[in-house]
This record gives sequence, structure tokens and C-alpha cells, in this order.
Amino acid sequence: MYLKHILPLAGAATLASFAAHAEIITVATVNNNDMIIMQGLTDEFEKAHPDIDLEWVVLEENVLRQRLTTDIATDGGQFDVMTVGTYEVPIWANQDWLVELDDLPESYNEQDLIKPIRDGLSQDGSLYALPFYGESSMMYYRTDLFEKAGIEMSDQPTWDQVQDWASQINDPDSDVYGICLRGKPGWGENMAFISTLVNTFGGRWFDEDWHPEINSPEWKEAVSFYVDLMNKYGPPGATSNGFNENQALFSSGKCGMWVDATSAAGKFYDADESQVADKLGFAPAPIAKTPKGANWLWSWTLAIPTSSDSKDAAKTFITWATSQEYIELVGEKEGWTSVPPGTRESTYENPKYQEAAPFADFVLNAIQTADPTDSTLKPSPYIGVQTVNIPEFQSVGTQVGQMIGAALSGQQSVDAALDQAQRSVERTMRQAGYYD
Repeated sequence: MYLKHILPLAGAATLASFAAHAEIITVATVNNNDMIIMQGLTDEFEKAHPDIDLEWVVLEENVLRQRLTTDIATDGGQFDVMTVGTYEVPIWANQDWLVELDDLPESYNEQDLIKPIRDGLSQDGSLYALPFYGESSMMYYRTDLFEKAGIEMSDQPTWDQVQDWASQINDPDSDVYGICLRGKPGWGENMAFISTLVNTFGGRWFDEDWHPEINSPEWKEAVSFYVDLMNKYGPPGATSNGFNENQALFSSGKCGMWVDATSAAGKFYDADESQVADKLGFAPAPIAKTPKGANWLWSWTLAIPTSSDSKDAAKTFITWATSQEYIELVGEKEGWTSVPPGTRESTYENPKYQEAAPFADFVLNAIQTADPTDSTLKPSPYIGVQTVNIPEFQSVGTQVGQMIGAALSGQQSVDAALDQAQRSVERTMRQAGYYD
């Protein structure tokens, strides 16, 4: 009798002691829908890995980037897992700031990762981050408003058409605006969109000798078009609207059109999350003078900084969170429109996902056809569609984003904003040693 009771008690004490000594890893991530779902599945991970506890730091996109850049550049060691993008990974890997992921378990099936996404996270054949979700950009629109106005969507919309359509469906008295676009300043916020707009208007960030071209005729035409379009047919206070804010506006029916990330499609098709799920249309990102660089390529990824003291535990977590099994877990628990898109070919081959996501093939094609090595009409010296893969771009993109935000809010003219941006970027590039 004594033994019968003492053994379970001893086992319980051992488990309690084991849990008390679990290794804690700190995960820094962005406050968007897919990442919030990941945080919500903490219990599932900890149940499968009782020797690891997760602590979360969830931040707005611009704040996250500032915190992580400061921490990794100063070897701060605050975080064991960092949510970073396609822009940072090759640059930080080159600085030896990220752990090389060259010994992933066979079950992870690295070859299942969609090639453009995988290539963007690799250096010399080795991955330095694992993609949590991948995206390109596309146009969403409300089919009910288009039908009411007698508008037929084209197979490849142009920006001139978009402007005309926005004028027809704009109805601010009913709290419906012709178009929503990113206006919040930041290299990964308004400039992600504006860079693609400049690309398709024939512009580029730099000429072949790394001299900026921000006050070029192409930039002025593209940015003037953007400011005019938003002031006439966009929502008020657009300079406060980034990805999350516009996603909320569109899902609540307040935008007739929105050009932004393909990753939002699943949320919009979820009737529990979206008021426009039954009246949602989609089309390729619009073009102007050239299709080059009209749709971006991006991936939010999970990486391990070399400053982490818990690299093995961190690797266990990021392989779990980016695995095929995780995608299936989200599909079963949250619904198949909620699974992280754009990372694995197996997702797009899954009949459950194909049935739930009528946009699946469209999104996969957009990701596979975005080309960071050929994104501008004129030759350019850089790799990137909506970014320029040099360390200075984070500063440069933010500077320019703030100046364009000032033009959008009417604080200065487009010409004045771009002339100021040109001088600022010239100074930055000269100080960085790109030219004398």
C-alpha cells in the first residue's frame, strides 16, 4: 500500500522539478494575424516539448524592426528567436549575426520550401532563417461595388484603370473609400508598396553607379499619382495606415480596392473574420509602364541570433513552427484559410487547402514569378523588388518613407519631398563609401 502511493507522488515531484527547470526561450515577433495564431499555439509546443518554455515579445512592425536591429548589432542577446524578413536575412548572415541552419532534421523536408522563398534566405547553399509565411502582392476588390458600377475586372489591371474604378466606387458619405493603400512611413510599410509602384512606372532606387534617382521623372510621376489617388479616393488619416490598419479597413467593408500582401487573402475569405468574404475578388498587382517589379516578394521568417544562449532549444522551436506538421495543426484548429501561406509546396498540393482557398494557385504563381534579380525597367546594381539588399536601405527607406508621408499629408509638395529625399540619400550613400 505504501509503495502504491509513494511512486505516483515521486513521479509528480520529478515532473514538477523538470518543468521548473525548463529552458526559457524569448521569441520576438510582429503583431499580425499569422503570428498571433502562432503565439496562441504555445501550449501545443510546450506539451510536445516540456523541457522548453516560450516567452513572447509581440510588437508593431516598425518597432520590432528597430528593437531587433539594435539588439543584434550590439550583441545584446535579449532574444533567442527573431522574426525578420527576406531583406535582413542575407545581410545579417553576411555579418555572422545569425546561426547557420545546416543540420535540419530530415523530417523537416527542406526541399518542400518554395524555391524563391528558400533562395532568399540562403547564403552559399545554407539557410539562415526558416520561412514562417511567404507572400507577394495582389489586388483585392469588392465584387458587389464593381457590379453595381458596371465595372469588369481585367486580367491584368493597370493603374490608370484603378484610378478610374476608384472614382466610380468612392462613397465617403457611406464610409466606403475607392481605394486603401499603405501610408504609414517605414521602409517596410509605405515604401514596400511605393517601391513596387515606382518599379512599374519605370523608376529605380539607384543607377548602376549607386547614385540615387529619387527625384527622377519616374519617381515624381509615380509618387504624384499615389498622392493624388489617395487624397481623392482614399480614407482620411492615411499616413497612420500600414498593413494591419488597411487589412482591418478592407475586412470591415470600408475599401473598394486594396493592393497589398497576398498573405491577407486567407483572413478575407474567413467569414468569421471578414465582412466581405462573400463579395471578394482578386487580381494581379496593377501595372503602369512595365510589369517588372509590380509585385513584391517577402517572407516573415524565424531566425536565431548568434548571441542566443539557447540555440538548440530555439532551433527546436523554429523547425516546429515552420514545419508541414505545424501547417496541418493550424488547418485543423483554426481552419485552412488560416494556415501560414507561401512557404511550402505541400500546402498548395493539399486538397483541404485548395478547397478552402480559391486564391491558392493565384498566390503561388505571384510568389514564383516575382524576380528580385530583375525588378526594374532600367538596369540596377541591386537585388530586391520592394527593398534594396544593402545595409543602408533600412535607414534610406525610412527617411524616404517619412518624406513621402509628409507629401501625402499635405505638409509639403511631392517635388519638394523627393528633392529632400534625394539629398538625404545622396548624403547617406556618400558617407557609406559608395562614391566620393
